[in-house]
Amino acid sequence: MSEIAVVHESYSFACMRCGHGWEQSYEIEHHVDADGREFVQYVVDGQVVPSPLSRPTCQNCDNHVVRIMRPGRVASARDAAHRQHHTPPAGPVEAPTAGAEGQKEHHHWHLSDLLHAFQRKAS
Repeated sequence: MSEIAVVHESYSFACMRCGHGWEQSYEIEHHVDADGREFVQYVVDGQVVPSPLSRPTCQNCDNHVVRIMRPGRVASARDAAHRQHHTPPAGPVEAPTAGAEGQKEHHHWHLSDLLHAFQRKAS
């Protein structure tokens, strides 16, 4: 029996329908069948699973309109969403203005912000 070459890959996924995001790591096993043809198997937790590159399925809504991204994209968006924001003490608040200094307002992007342009309302 020949040796099996194994490659570890991770991907981030985002559903374009519901906005759900997740990450998954795979062991990709490279095999050769009895006729000498090469094939790969994707394995997660010891179980062979379908290739995430062929027709990924949203874990939340079972839709197949899923964007595949490099690993860490969902985690970084999730981390940004969960950071503690400083709440100022009660009292008068000055509204930010576009002053003569020309300073731009900073925007903290969230996964939903990134996906907004791709989402459609479900029928």
